Amino acid sequence: MMMRFDLHTHSSASDGSLAPNELVHRAAPGIQVLALTDHDTTAGIAEARAAAQQAGIHLIPGVEISTSWGGRTVHVLGLGIDPENPVLQAGLQRLRVARHRRAEAIGKQLAQNGIPDALAGAQALSQGQSLGRGHFARFLLQRGYGATMGEVFQRFLIRGRPGYVPGEWAQLGEAVAWIRAAGGQAVIAHPARYGFSSLKMLRLFEEFKALGGEGLEVLSGSCREDEAQRFAQQARKHGLLASCGSDYHGPEDPRRNLGKMPSLPAGCSPIWQHWPLAPK
Repeated sequence: MMMRFDLHTHSSASDGSLAPNELVHRAAPGIQVLALTDHDTTAGIAEARAAAQQAGIHLIPGVEISTSWGGRTVHVLGLGIDPENPVLQAGLQRLRVARHRRAEAIGKQLAQNGIPDALAGAQALSQGQSLGRGHFARFLLQRGYGATMGEVFQRFLIRGRPGYVPGEWAQLGEAVAWIRAAGGQAVIAHPARYGFSSLKMLRLFEEFKALGGEGLEVLSGSCREDEAQRFAQQARKHGLLASCGSDYHGPEDPRRNLGKMPSLPAGCSPIWQHWPLAPK
């Protein structure tokens, strides 16, 4: 039987809406290999791992690290990490402090634009976990400032909008080094989302590979078929392994469905090609 993979998902340990065990059980009917990759935290991995053992699926411990490169935020996945690694945890703790500072600034800007209590609302939704824009988006959605998560982001939380605040993130090389120290493989997440020119994208891939990066998310929940083919070609060109992930955050966001992706394009070398994945 061909295994189905989803190597980019989020739980309530960061800005997903499902608890780690709920995410695993939702994935279990059709996905055999699932990575939990919460933003700048590994807090949900232990719960997800226990649920995966019960459900009979492979749980890949992961993380999604926020980095700054080329004037944009670039997300780097760490797959197969040791969640207890002290180098990784020290780096993630630094980023969570930066997330809290950014959240305070977002709350202040939204209040100045006639939306009070956004910080308190986002904090309540985060339940003390890694605080992100997704929590503000859900708060704004609940208050009726949009019909979907995507609409709320477009109106309030992207560059140039009232609630946009740039993050103080890790450098690309730092993120790759933390992941490698934890025994994981570094993967550039959803490359189509950054809006880079072809030349700038080429520079990103070259630098990432030189720093020790290993993979590229060829298939993601938000990419088109032509983009998948283009990034498959770039992965082959730069000697990067191909990954796939829905970037699932919960059932309230219909743009990204858990595990609902086509097969990797022909000619790709999958990131999991040497993983010890015995059938369960």
